[in-house]
Amino acid sequence: MRDFAQMALDTAMARGASYADVRVMDVRQRYLSTKNKQPSQVRESQSQGLGVRVIADGAWGFASTDDLTRSSLDACAAQAVEIARASALCRKEEVRLAPEEKIIDRWSAPCSVDPFTVPVSACLDLMLKIDAELLKAQGVTLAEAAMDFRRIEQLFLSSIGSDIYQVKTQTGAGYTATAFAGDEIQRRSYPNSFGGQHQTRGYEVVEELDLLANAPRIAEETVALLRADQCPAGEKDVILGGSQLGLQVHESVGHPIELDRVLGTEANFAGMSFLTLEKLHMLQYASNIVNIVADATLTHGPGLGTFAYDDEGVPAHSTPIISNGLFVGYLTSRETAAQVGQPRSNGTMRAESWNRIPLIRMTNVSLLPGKGRLDEVIADTEDGIYFETNRSWSIDDRRYNFQFGTEIGWEIKHGKKTRMLKNPSYGGMTTEFWNSCDAICGPEEWVLWGTPNCGKGQPMQTMGTGHGASPARFRKVKVGVAYSS
Repeated sequence: MRDFAQMALDTAMARGASYADVRVMDVRQRYLSTKNKQPSQVRESQSQGLGVRVIADGAWGFASTDDLTRSSLDACAAQAVEIARASALCRKEEVRLAPEEKIIDRWSAPCSVDPFTVPVSACLDLMLKIDAELLKAQGVTLAEAAMDFRRIEQLFLSSIGSDIYQVKTQTGAGYTATAFAGDEIQRRSYPNSFGGQHQTRGYEVVEELDLLANAPRIAEETVALLRADQCPAGEKDVILGGSQLGLQVHESVGHPIELDRVLGTEANFAGMSFLTLEKLHMLQYASNIVNIVADATLTHGPGLGTFAYDDEGVPAHSTPIISNGLFVGYLTSRETAAQVGQPRSNGTMRAESWNRIPLIRMTNVSLLPGKGRLDEVIADTEDGIYFETNRSWSIDDRRYNFQFGTEIGWEIKHGKKTRMLKNPSYGGMTTEFWNSCDAICGPEEWVLWGTPNCGKGQPMQTMGTGHGASPARFRKVKVGVAYSS
């Protein structure tokens, strides 16, 4: 790896780059799934290659290759410089980078049980048992389970002398039960929708999720939803479960704080951002109990946004985003930090693979816990709805107006959960919604959820992010029916 990277780096600098960095990556993935007590997918892949990013004539250039021979590496680095010089013909201003120190380091994320050492047969056996358990409930017509394992090995070299080697193992697992009745479809997922729970750890994640034990409850709720009442429409106090609140943070806080969206250099996948520069340290984003951080450090937890260094060689940071409700921070790169006068990047540049240029990406953007348990917040709620497990989301191209639907809801009357509700949805405007937050549960309810499928860029890059959250209550929110039957 190091020989390949050094060859490319030397060529880029010899061709006239004023700055260059090289990433060599080896990514291994194993994906397993079952459907109705039959194996559905069993696939394994491995991808190895090198990407070269340069500045020449004041502009960026990038090229990549999976042909790791001397001639191909030289051609790749030369092409990156040529692209930069072509880009310079239409640049408005020269690229400036916030300063960064030379770093030489080796880091491996904690992993107790290497998932690639667990036999495929053992994984499938567990998932087939889950399918069978889900299908025991009369009315469940589709049972699906999945596991996803990744090992990401990366070496980063830069022209300032940095030499950083990192290894991360990521594990995800979950399942869904679906019930069809006439023209109506209901589903329940565990432990979360869209692939379950994902973290930067090993197979111990699967072992801790207690997947099989929760299958009967999930199946029963799926069938019960067919008979449940529709969510009432109107204005209610709402309590969001932790995983749903994690997605709320992702969409209405995480994306709008990406500084490339703010500056207008990124507009794919729901556009730019309402958080223009004059709002920093001025906007009361949320109520004063709300504190949100972007934290890539291991002390925050093993999230999909956890690492030691980003793809510019910047150390992992913990960055306050909302402090006592006040908007105080963006996600930055070395370039965007320099553009807005900040002394240093806070380390959020990441690329999906060796053949993609790094972009500003969410790390672990998390709502810090408050105090108390969920049952205490419910007991303190006179008339409300509890929303659990995301089913759908929609947000405008400035990340301001939104609507979310969840798989299930429960009406709350006089401090008690009463009837089950189907097709629940809620919506609002970002700052109004967050300013209505008046209760956040404590550390005992806090979970660092993984979102493995965040898309950004063109060509599109899919990246994992982390979102820690405890259930929280929001006052006088518009609620209604997401799907009519």
